Amino acid sequence: MSKTLETSPNACINKKVLDRYLTLEMPENTVIATYIWIDGTDQYVRCKDRTLDFIPKSVKELPIWNYDGSSTYQSEGSNSDLYLHPVAIYKDPFRRGNNILVMCETYSYDGKPTTSNNRHRCVEIANKCADQEPWFGIEQEYTLLDIDGRPLGWPKNGFPGPQGPYYCGVGADKVYGRDVVDAHYRACLYAGVKICGTNAEVMPAQWEYQVGPCVGVSAGDDLWMSRYLLHRISEDFGIVATLDPKPMAGDWNGAGAHTNVSTKSMRAKNGITAINEAVDKLSKCHLKHIQAYDPNGGKDNERRLTGRHETSSIHDFSAGVANRGASIRIPRGVADAGCGYFEDRRPSSNCDPYTVVAAILDTVCLH
Repeated sequence: MSKTLETSPNACINKKVLDRYLTLEMPENTVIATYIWIDGTDQYVRCKDRTLDFIPKSVKELPIWNYDGSSTYQSEGSNSDLYLHPVAIYKDPFRRGNNILVMCETYSYDGKPTTSNNRHRCVEIANKCADQEPWFGIEQEYTLLDIDGRPLGWPKNGFPGPQGPYYCGVGADKVYGRDVVDAHYRACLYAGVKICGTNAEVMPAQWEYQVGPCVGVSAGDDLWMSRYLLHRISEDFGIVATLDPKPMAGDWNGAGAHTNVSTKSMRAKNGITAINEAVDKLSKCHLKHIQAYDPNGGKDNERRLTGRHETSSIHDFSAGVANRGASIRIPRGVADAGCGYFEDRRPSSNCDPYTVVAAILDTVCLH
């Protein structure tokens, strides 16, 4: 164990002790449901558990629950009760059995969505575009940190060698934290998250996984649940997974959530025409999308979208075939086939995918 991990409370706990309790027989038809929601930061999740005396067959059977919004940056203490409305069920990879994870929307006492409930608007927009069959695939980048905030495996009083050997790397001198990555991959598959791949990224201790293709709002559901699983698993290992889009200043890559988009017309023969039309629409709404692509209205992306380190400039819209320095990349294979999808490389790693999906659908499909 590293000197830093010795000071991590979660890393020091003997995990095998928990096993003797996880194998205890549960009462018949008893389910532990973990309700999960997005807090007032628009970028972190909270959770709490409750016991059900039945095995739910659909999300509609799950009860609405309340919580203290004054402790999650969502309400004042004098009127603190907010409500959790279940919207998606996943299998629980930690407790297993019939136990479940429940993705929730948040609502105020008057029945209105909270300001951090961006899913509500995303559903409204997605329903208007359902006939266009929009698919989304999101590439979630993140960085593993020691408990002291230093990237995992980095020298405490210096820096690793320059970028080059780490992307998709193999070997103890090139990648750090693969155990966490593999655990997360399997947990997502078990839970029912549509994860489709993973790889080490350009900066050491930086990783990526991909979710999708998902239809409409389910891309947001799956990505948020995958983030919850990532944080929970990192907690077990005694380290931190950060979604900061630029965790290390200097000559190091930032982290994004590149979003791949395809509609029915884009996937059809000669769909490249529909792709080019979508790119043209996006070019006219660049500022609107920059403001939607991180939880601080573009401030987080200012540190990342510099025109360097495989990013475009935050100030200018650009597009190109196989160009990772553009706002929108059309993959070479798509250009050759004449149909498929495009990649919007602007969303930050800490974006709210519901906001990203809603913005893209609004621009590409509704206007």
